Amino acid sequence: MAASTAVLKAELRLFLREPFSLFWIVAFPTILLAILGLIPSFREPDPGLGGARVIDLYVPVNVLLAMIMAGIQALPPVLSGYRERGILRRMSATPVRPAALLAAQIVLHFAAAVVSALLVIAVGRLAFGVALPGQVPGYLLALLLGALGALALGAAVTAVTPNAKATTVVGTIVFFPAMFLAGLWVPVQAMPGPLRNVVEYFPFGAASQALDQAAGGAFPGWTHLAVTAGWAAVLIAAAVRWFRWE
Repeated sequence: MAASTAVLKAELRLFLREPFSLFWIVAFPTILLAILGLIPSFREPDPGLGGARVIDLYVPVNVLLAMIMAGIQALPPVLSGYRERGILRRMSATPVRPAALLAAQIVLHFAAAVVSALLVIAVGRLAFGVALPGQVPGYLLALLLGALGALALGAAVTAVTPNAKATTVVGTIVFFPAMFLAGLWVPVQAMPGPLRNVVEYFPFGAASQALDQAAGGAFPGWTHLAVTAGWAAVLIAAAVRWFRWE
């Protein structure tokens, strides 16, 4: 435990020295929400959305975006870089197992994404009058499952790519469909029915729906939670199966 704590502290210092990653995880989702909130029509009730405003839908989307940034864009290059430089292989010969370093990275990226989510919720409330989540336990559960899915997807990308350069390329390719499925371009709730029915069976589409339901005061649908959890389990299994330490 002491060794794992020491690894976590060391990785935290290194993590805080990466302003680029911190910007994209912590600041970018909030900045994007602020830009979207400046569009006048986004602040007006939309009859097509049941009287909700577009900006209300984009708060859960940007919360999920923080998870995607941490899991797909930020985490994989770090893990792949450690593997490519032989750090994980050398750690296997010490009392500190490589798993401790991987766990520290996952904890740090998850924590950064949670901070980003809190900023998005706060700015949405203070700047644009977006209601706070009405079903807090359900919101936290959906948030946890969404983050787990994003981090698991990032670990799977790392597992199937041979080096840091390939990891970055594949991560970028995966990132754009993930943003679409989360509803960044068009909120899932505003998608045409047939498209929405398909998107809801992908991890970020289901997570977006679950977060939106919890934000509105209802406990997330068990189907959406099950889809998000199922994808996370599959991706974790794939990452464990194919991850190479060296």
